Amino acid sequence: MRFDFKTAGESHGKALVALIEGVPSGLPIDKAFIDSELARRQMGYGRGGRMKIEKDRVEILSGVRHGAAIGSPIALLIENLDFVHWQEVMASDAPEELPKNERVVKRPRPGHADLAGGQKFGARDLRNVLERASARETAARVACGSVAKLLLADFGIEILSHVVMLGGIPERTLDADWDQIVGIPEDSPLRCADQDAEKLMIEAIDRAKADGDTLGGVFEVVAKGIPPGLGSHTSWSEKLDGRIARAIMSIPAVKAVEIGSGVANAGLPGSEVHDEIVFEDGAFGRTANRAGGLEGGITNGQELRVRGYKKPISTLRKPLKSVDIDSKEVDEAAFERSDITAVPAAGVIGESMLALVLADALREKFGGDSLAEMRRNFDGYVSSLREY
Repeated sequence: MRFDFKTAGESHGKALVALIEGVPSGLPIDKAFIDSELARRQMGYGRGGRMKIEKDRVEILSGVRHGAAIGSPIALLIENLDFVHWQEVMASDAPEELPKNERVVKRPRPGHADLAGGQKFGARDLRNVLERASARETAARVACGSVAKLLLADFGIEILSHVVMLGGIPERTLDADWDQIVGIPEDSPLRCADQDAEKLMIEAIDRAKADGDTLGGVFEVVAKGIPPGLGSHTSWSEKLDGRIARAIMSIPAVKAVEIGSGVANAGLPGSEVHDEIVFEDGAFGRTANRAGGLEGGITNGQELRVRGYKKPISTLRKPLKSVDIDSKEVDEAAFERSDITAVPAAGVIGESMLALVLADALREKFGGDSLAEMRRNFDGYVSSLREY
């Protein structure tokens, strides 16, 4: 059995929905935890007005009974509160007459899916593209990722994120150990372990807002407590680093992914890159973790460290030049309500995407229809590692 999920819904549609398959029977499902994760996604200095409208809460439609998974698909729903202002524009039924304010989008935004999506699907109103391409969809991913986190936590695996660069501040990405990341207050404006750097980041966000601009940055997701052996070297599609890279790259505006110190490693000799192997206290380990917890597409028991590089948001208050898709005349790009930056939120989404990949890898290796059966398989494997 694999752990899989699907999402549906548009940014200003009635709701976001998600379907999760592969959750073992008996796993406790904590709705309050899912809601708290959704709230974390909405936090962060530099967010836009939409975050003041939406109060994301999950409704569990199926697959859970009396607080625990029953083995069947879990269906989740997150209501879009802003839909009340978009009911005519986003109605699913064909209208007798078009609404007075159609909110038609004809001027694609540089850097967004607007034009490429319009060309792909033949859309004459680019709203058909931007509504699904919007990062609003990631709320459903976080809900799914929260369920994955609950599964991972039952096997001692924890996941957190932090911001290591924003708007080019600092010049080199920050490093923080697990305890430093844990120590970041939940109400931190940017979820950054370095308070001095965070203050400079906030000042940069304020300047960008005044200039009608946006900022990108880098977030790091760290997973702790993963046993060696998840993923595989035997096929390109099963290599866990490739699966993780795909998941993180799928987050809107993420244009690069790094595992461990992969970028720096490319410019160093092998003697300064590879983590030497030790055997201490009856277990194998490494003297460092430049590999970021993965070797040959397989987890090696070290912390898993993944960084996502997020470009600035493509919706600018001072729009860039574009072209009207009908008249073909030069014009300013369309403006949709947006954020100045969303790097901390991208980190929370990154946590969910990593959790979903790891939950799938965990289910792949240990199987089981019930949590108890999966636990027996897991415990037997961990015992075998002590004898290796």
